[in-house]
Amino acid sequence: MAKRSSEPEKRPGFFSQIRSLFRFTRDIYPWLPWLQISVLLLGIGGGLIVGFLMRPFSWITVVLWAVTGLMVGVLAAMFIMTRLSTKAMYQKIDGMPGAAGHVLSTSLGRSWQAADSPVGVNPKTQEAVYRAVGRGGIVVVGEGSRGRLTRLVNEEKVKAKRVAHGVPVTVLYLGHGEDEVPIDALAKTVKKLPKSIDKPTQAAVIKRLESVSQSLSSLPIPKGIDPLKARAPRPR
Repeated sequence: MAKRSSEPEKRPGFFSQIRSLFRFTRDIYPWLPWLQISVLLLGIGGGLIVGFLMRPFSWITVVLWAVTGLMVGVLAAMFIMTRLSTKAMYQKIDGMPGAAGHVLSTSLGRSWQAADSPVGVNPKTQEAVYRAVGRGGIVVVGEGSRGRLTRLVNEEKVKAKRVAHGVPVTVLYLGHGEDEVPIDALAKTVKKLPKSIDKPTQAAVIKRLESVSQSLSSLPIPKGIDPLKARAPRPR
């Protein structure tokens, strides 16, 4: 008899994730391995120095401090790789369709709610509008050519003001031009918005917006992207 259900897909293990993260970051920063080795050596060296300076002198103390220095070096190397991987991720997805959705849905924390799929999209040009709702109100993010985004952004802004009267609506445009927000500053910009509504109001606004939002599942929209598998964007 055939199996009724397939076995659940196994998630990559911890070391597999670390290896993938290392390779991804190394592609952007080729000098990462040398930096991590230097950090490890500094940690071990610092531990040895402390061990030799301890009185009364003991080789066991020296070894223990060397191991401690190694562990500190490992933690420091991991911390550096994590910080660099974040910068590498932003460089990788900058300018790609769906980048705004990925950042909004993964980097805002529990105080905000956003999806990786846009609430408005132009299927031909892939200009898209994303929305986030949080204690700072409603945020509408335009991704693509600013000139072609005007209609989509205005439609979403009008919709938000109609169903959430009195709730502030902030419009942000993703990019590197004047009055635009780069992808690596998007989450910080949204989080810095002053709190203007409470949690019950936030929940009510989310329900109202979802009730009037049209289904876009049948359109070829740029959904969330995987930074580890990101490809260079095509010229528009």
